[in-house]
Amino acid sequence: MKILYVDQTGQLGGGELAILPWLRAHPEGAHVVLFEDGPFRPLIEECGIPVDVFTLDTLKGVRRESGVRSILSALPAFASLRGRLARLAAGFDLLYANSQKAFLLAALSKRRGQPLIWHLRDILTAEHFSPILRKLAVFAGNRYASVIIANSHATAESFVAAGGLRHKVRVVHDGIDPRPFDSITPEAIAVLRKEIGSESSPMIGIFGRLSPWKGQHILLEAISAIPGAHAVLIGDALFGESVYAEGLKLRANQPDIAGRVHFLGFRRDIPALMQAMDIIVHASTSPEPFGLVIVEGMLARKPVIATRAGGAIEIIQEGESGMLVTPGSISELRTAIERLLSDPAATERLSRDGRRRAEMFSLEALFQGISTVIGEFKSRDSDLH
Repeated sequence: MKILYVDQTGQLGGGELAILPWLRAHPEGAHVVLFEDGPFRPLIEECGIPVDVFTLDTLKGVRRESGVRSILSALPAFASLRGRLARLAAGFDLLYANSQKAFLLAALSKRRGQPLIWHLRDILTAEHFSPILRKLAVFAGNRYASVIIANSHATAESFVAAGGLRHKVRVVHDGIDPRPFDSITPEAIAVLRKEIGSESSPMIGIFGRLSPWKGQHILLEAISAIPGAHAVLIGDALFGESVYAEGLKLRANQPDIAGRVHFLGFRRDIPALMQAMDIIVHASTSPEPFGLVIVEGMLARKPVIATRAGGAIEIIQEGESGMLVTPGSISELRTAIERLLSDPAATERLSRDGRRRAEMFSLEALFQGISTVIGEFKSRDSDLH
């Protein structure tokens, strides 16, 4: 079966990192279209999969919070891109959209009767999207998506609550290969801690792009009251969030935490960096659709503190495989960090049980889920012939 995968960005965001293992394992008949170039493209090409980049900068102005004016101003770009995508899509059996913007364009570009899978990786609530974008996404999903793969039950329920058709939704959790987390040597960890500059102090790692709703500022405020604790921020501003990133750096230079905050930027050695941390924090202030970094931290056998919302509560069993705190609560996060730093037995137990729990979110389960959905269309195609 020839499948055209469509993604809005060439940056390595969560959705791109989540779909990459599937593409590596299933390159046959695959072709990818990106609406922006970036490090995701060469990784796809390494799989032997051809990639087209249809770049239109006007589309970058349409963001989660965009209103009617921004959407209308982007319509000419949408129309131009639709034509290019439609010509390419005509030669494929199935379209697979890996993001919301990609889905909307694929919906307008597909030929009559052509199956379209939307891999929904966003929580469709007012905290994440403007009213017009939510309505547009749900309308298009109900009308044009053949099947909607949701990356968590929280994501699925947000779609249904916004008016989406439940019978179209299939929940398939993201999966991660545990092997890279098991091959890190103590020597490599020691080198990383020395590089960061906090060899003997406790290091609290937070992984992900620098964005207000990802909550890096919450961690900085939490450690301000924990003498000696260091915060390590792994990630960078990806989607026009440079102002927030600069604000974090200004805060990090203030006397109460100066010298205790480390910005590592975008890194590829995530398993090793996670092994080098003492605690891993996921501090999103709004519900996370899934939470890849939560699973990664648990696979690294580190105690994980996450916010009690969205996909995180499907991953962590509170008090058993990790700790959960109220989104946005500096005091709860500080208390959780202090408890782990002062209770080695609890830290060891959470690390051990967290690893066991994380193994449920495997690549095998992910592949089986996606294969089952795609198999629905292979069956229909066989029936027609």
